[in-house]
Amino acid sequence: MATMEDVARAADVSLSTVSHVLNGTRKVSPKTVAAVNAAMQHIGYVPNMLARALAGSSSGTIGVAISAFTNHYFSETVRAIEAACTRHGLMMLFSDTHDDPEQELKVVQNLHQRRVDGIVLAPSGDPQGRALEYLQSNKIASVLVDRMSLQAFDQVGVENIEATCELVSHLIVHHGHRRIGFIAGAPGLSTTDERIDGYRLALSRAGLAVDPALLRWGHSNLERSGAATRELLALPATQRPTAIVAGNNLMTIGTMHALRDAQLAVPQDMALAGFDDFDWADYFSPRLTVMAQPLEELGAMAVDLLIERLADPQRAQHVQRLSPVLRVRNSCGCS
Repeated sequence: MATMEDVARAADVSLSTVSHVLNGTRKVSPKTVAAVNAAMQHIGYVPNMLARALAGSSSGTIGVAISAFTNHYFSETVRAIEAACTRHGLMMLFSDTHDDPEQELKVVQNLHQRRVDGIVLAPSGDPQGRALEYLQSNKIASVLVDRMSLQAFDQVGVENIEATCELVSHLIVHHGHRRIGFIAGAPGLSTTDERIDGYRLALSRAGLAVDPALLRWGHSNLERSGAATRELLALPATQRPTAIVAGNNLMTIGTMHALRDAQLAVPQDMALAGFDDFDWADYFSPRLTVMAQPLEELGAMAVDLLIERLADPQRAQHVQRLSPVLRVRNSCGCS
């Protein structure tokens, strides 16, 4: 049975381009659309593969296990997944993991018991990997989203290292900062590790030493990122950063609150940039410079990968990295 990967290969385009043509999630040139449609017709690809592969046995429902209520980024990701499900005629059953390993395992087990066709999971970073082990041992069709794993799963996330490097480099190259603080997310997550690597890479490329005192842990939430910011501000004047980069949207907000509590003006007293865009980032004062993730594409790709896995359980695992976009506003010092 032909797959989306076969279409991409036949049309000489990326898998994400095929997804955009099928789902209308991004503008594609008429020439590319024609090439994709011609490839689908030539190899006999039918977009509604789920119905064909699982006729009579499918619930038409996929489970989504993500910590969404406390993080706007994941709320938007869930919305994008739901929109993709609607386009494919699927129902979505959502349950919040609260980024707690125990709750995560319960959620995955409950979704399985409710006979969903497959599961989209943003892993909690459980060092024991219990939810991932459950998915594998029960042969549940599944896709990991945002947070990547070394284990054999279909996965879709963004490229974090070069993206974070670009964000930090903007502060170095365009604004002359030499001491840049970094507020890192929760330990044990691939996104945290990769964004720290990107921060260090930017400093290395600029010939700047990595000062361990400038790397603080915000644990991906408001309160602890605020505390991490206060730790940076408590450094001796000659050791304090002149700019801060926060590793996700919640930590960007927590950092901004801590700077305002300290009566520091952004960007005049402290430049600020963060990973993740969100609706009101452009309405802050100052407007926030961020690295924006393609959430619509992320959700569409997660659903596409799951449908392909259901249609062809034996195919090789596919790992997709999407490119985020730097959105330069005012908090970095740009006018």
